[in-house]
Amino acid sequence: MVKLTEVEDEHFAQEKPQASKNNVLLASDDEDDYTDTESEISTESDLELDSETLYERLVALKDVIPPSARRQITNSVSYVTSFTKSSISFSGKALWIISTSAFLLGVPWALAYAEEEQYIQMEREQGMIKGANEMLAPGLPSAEQKEAQPSL
Repeated sequence: MVKLTEVEDEHFAQEKPQASKNNVLLASDDEDDYTDTESEISTESDLELDSETLYERLVALKDVIPPSARRQITNSVSYVTSFTKSSISFSGKALWIISTSAFLLGVPWALAYAEEEQYIQMEREQGMIKGANEMLAPGLPSAEQKEAQPSL
């Protein structure tokens, strides 16, 4: 367990700041530009910021966020992740069902449709040939008419 102790600044130890009626500290006018000249500012640091990665910096910031907010963020990310995984899984299964159904039903239908189109095309060609024969020899009975007439 960590025990906290209060360390007072030397400046405040000599004279206590005055509190207002709402317990707000009042700053005196003569201390507006006060700087602590006795403290030493180190120009050399033990931290090597160049070798620190972005991930290490983000991990170090986790203590800034309160535990309840971290828990809420974790739950939200977990929910979104599970929803995304289940959606992708469902989409994959649905795509598989649709594609196999299209192959099993669509390919035979396409083949039958192509065959029917070939029959229709052959009938058109035969009709064109028959029409061309009638134009070349207009008075002659065609082979179908000869078969249809009874012989005397």
